[in-house]
Amino acid sequence: MSAHADTHAHDDHGHHHKETFVTKYIFSQDHKMIAKQYLVTGTIMGVIGVLMSIMFRMQIACPEEPNVLFEALLGKWAPDGVMDADIYLALVTIHGTIMVFFVLTAGLSGTFSNLLIPLQIGARDMASGFLNMVSYWLFFLSSVIMVISLFVEAGPAAAGWTIYPPLSALPLAQSGSGMGMTLWLVSMAIFIASSLLGSLNYIVTVINLRTKGMSMTRLPLTIWAFFVTAVIGVISFPVLLSAALLLIMDRSFGTSFFLSDIFIQGEVLHYQGGSPVLFEHLFWFLGHPEVYIVILPAMGLVSEIMASNSRKPIFGYRAMIMSILAIAFLSTIVWGHHMFISGMNPFLGSVFTFTTLLIAIPSAVKAFNWITTIWKGNVQMNPAMLFSIGFVSTFITGGLTGIILGDSALDINVHDTYFVVAHFHLVMGISALYGMFAGIYHWFPKMFGRMLNKNLGYLHFWVTAVCAYGVFFPMHFIGMAGLPRRYYTNSNFPLFDDTANANVVITIFAIVGGVFQLVYLWNFFYSIFYGKKAVQNPWRSTTLEWTAPVKHIHGNWEGEIPHVYRWAYDYSKPGHDDDFVPQNVPMKDGEEELQH
Repeated sequence: MSAHADTHAHDDHGHHHKETFVTKYIFSQDHKMIAKQYLVTGTIMGVIGVLMSIMFRMQIACPEEPNVLFEALLGKWAPDGVMDADIYLALVTIHGTIMVFFVLTAGLSGTFSNLLIPLQIGARDMASGFLNMVSYWLFFLSSVIMVISLFVEAGPAAAGWTIYPPLSALPLAQSGSGMGMTLWLVSMAIFIASSLLGSLNYIVTVINLRTKGMSMTRLPLTIWAFFVTAVIGVISFPVLLSAALLLIMDRSFGTSFFLSDIFIQGEVLHYQGGSPVLFEHLFWFLGHPEVYIVILPAMGLVSEIMASNSRKPIFGYRAMIMSILAIAFLSTIVWGHHMFISGMNPFLGSVFTFTTLLIAIPSAVKAFNWITTIWKGNVQMNPAMLFSIGFVSTFITGGLTGIILGDSALDINVHDTYFVVAHFHLVMGISALYGMFAGIYHWFPKMFGRMLNKNLGYLHFWVTAVCAYGVFFPMHFIGMAGLPRRYYTNSNFPLFDDTANANVVITIFAIVGGVFQLVYLWNFFYSIFYGKKAVQNPWRSTTLEWTAPVKHIHGNWEGEIPHVYRWAYDYSKPGHDDDFVPQNVPMKDGEEELQH
């Protein structure tokens, strides 16, 4: 790709290739517009996912009590306002699917990989604008199919977001195992195709299209995170695709990859020779790397925001890169810790325990480096920085309980209880959402040319932070008391009567936190049109995206692409008038590049 562009060609762009509304806003091949499309679609799916979580939390807090909201939203699934048991499991299933894949994978990685990769490496666009557009529209199609599955007469998929057979493999198993489950599998197959196209595009772009001087060790940590995330996706997503296709064959073509010796009401079905545990292996071979596909982009965003708002170089740049690579490698050899109670050989369990505990080391390196970056910095406490600090807090809190769940002897006691729900929501769900919010507050001016309201951002952070801990911290205790997850009511078990009040408190925090996201949504959509206009580099950051003009042009820079002369974190460097030195500023005579 040429590093030069004819300025005149850009000026004449409007005369020769007049963009219509459709080519500019719908079938766009501009990475910045595609990033916005991912963000808005992910936001809409997030609203659906959060609404579902509020509904099933209300059910757990007040089981079998009539609820006007249930009657209005669930119709026949809530006769007289009382939630049906089948729809409860379906809500849990679709909530998990939407939040993990459609919001935290596509919404987070799709948005910021698209926005930042070309801008931060100094490229005109992605390697293939067409493939980029196709990957978004496949994601949109999969989102539509997933939402349509909510309106199937027999009900949406209801086998948990992990869709273990035989519930997911037998259309007769329960109401949610019919057409709803088929649509779930079709939606996920299309989603995986979208993710693979996107990931391949990101990898090729980072390797081939870096501007002059942009060596791999001068890349911002955001780009390292997106690059490694894409590599993990290319390795692990095809495994889930194979599992989904085999499951479709079991459901529709009479095979028995995952089924063996099944009895329904005393009748022996014809399946034999399959293994439901095989599905668990295939699912979790994606499922655990998926955790890092979700969290690594957030880690990259947080690293960038913390350095920029601490006015200090990121601490341990090379150690941060090595920890990203170590996490990527280890994430592919720990999947068995989800299967400690599946009859696994105890020796194999001890191997998975060892690799799982090993992943704590690179994670701890990152946490210590973030804390050290802030230490004695000139910290700017804007909403993006607050969400970044919140990310580190929930990542450490949720990570500590991972040590318990990663140990086979300890995991058996709390497996499939609310302890697990608390762990993965804090370490993956809330942490990744904080990273996403931090990224939106920080790069909103780059995306839309306007600023978000800072005071509403502060309000959004504090209410969200209090409510997130209010929801998930008590879950550790009711989990240790043995309360199983996914039960639509616990009123039949006197053993769990003591947990009822805790569940009410959790639900109150969940409703307040969920409803309060409306403040963020209003701030977001209002600011797109009426927010204060942004200057070119509002945060006084060093990376290349802030050298591009505020007004979006397809090609990012008018004229020549900037060259890179230094690493991405020259903050507060002695010998310079400003406390930041952009990457495209040449080195002075005698100036040394920082050892990082």
